[in-house]
Amino acid sequence: MHPAFSVIFLTTLIGVGQGLFLALYTAQVYSTVELLPAQPNSFYVLGSAISFALLFAGLVASFFHLGHPERAWRSAARWRTSWLSREVIVLPALMGAVAVYGIVYHLDLRLKDFGFATSVDGDLALVVGAGGVALSFLLFLCTGMIYACIKFLQEWATWLTVVNYTLFGLASGFLLATVYAAYQAPALIYFYGVSTAVITLVVCVTRVASLIRNTRLRYKSTIQTAIGVRHARIVQKSQGFMGGSFNTRDFFHGAAPWLFRSIKWVFLVLVFPLPLALLSFGMIDRSVTLLTAAFVVQYLGLLAERWFFFAQANHPQNLYYQTIS
Repeated sequence: MHPAFSVIFLTTLIGVGQGLFLALYTAQVYSTVELLPAQPNSFYVLGSAISFALLFAGLVASFFHLGHPERAWRSAARWRTSWLSREVIVLPALMGAVAVYGIVYHLDLRLKDFGFATSVDGDLALVVGAGGVALSFLLFLCTGMIYACIKFLQEWATWLTVVNYTLFGLASGFLLATVYAAYQAPALIYFYGVSTAVITLVVCVTRVASLIRNTRLRYKSTIQTAIGVRHARIVQKSQGFMGGSFNTRDFFHGAAPWLFRSIKWVFLVLVFPLPLALLSFGMIDRSVTLLTAAFVVQYLGLLAERWFFFAQANHPQNLYYQTIS
């Protein structure tokens, strides 16, 4: 498939935003049960604003993928059967939840302000945040299933697609939370840093598992099945016409074989060992620079990973259209 950079930025940006919000809420829950030190309201207000900005940036990026952006509202019409429509609905809902979460902290609102008194600090934020957590994981599911449900693209049609989308978002979000903590809450650096390392190691296992799985695929469609000829050896010499078309542009990445192979190793290095090394040294030295570099390197790696994810999917029509005479 042809990797559209608008979709690459959409999926990576909202993943970071979701992960950051989940990191903020996790810190709040842990501080409520006194497993982590409590943080001032400003910590959650600014963190929610950053999360919202990332989600909004992803939403804006998605519009560049539309031929008629003015008709974008129609994409939500098929929510009963389309994972894309469900994503279109859940993303703004999550943005709303994140915004309300930040507003609750900014105005220091409690349940007692609405007639429900409790002894828990930040009780209203806990309730609103719980809804945001549910929406975050639902959005991960919707985004992953957009691709995992396409059975004829065998590289995507696996539960690993949803798992990897979720874990990549968590890893990048918690890493950004580590950077944010270095500026705003140094007491949370080790909690966020260790969590990031664990999640990154887990997604390394699942992503490598998907790569191994895809190298062992036995494709259901062949040139023989496409044209109904059972001859053992069929060689195609032409794609049928001399000029390009929608089929040749949108269903094949068009990159040279050496570049396609190189991207895989680039993202494996940038997403896993390099940021983990920078994260480790940054945690030891409490270095904002090293922690920031770890996030930047990993995000660049995620862009490469998402490019490879889309490019690796081999559409059956490429049996015909990618061959050039």
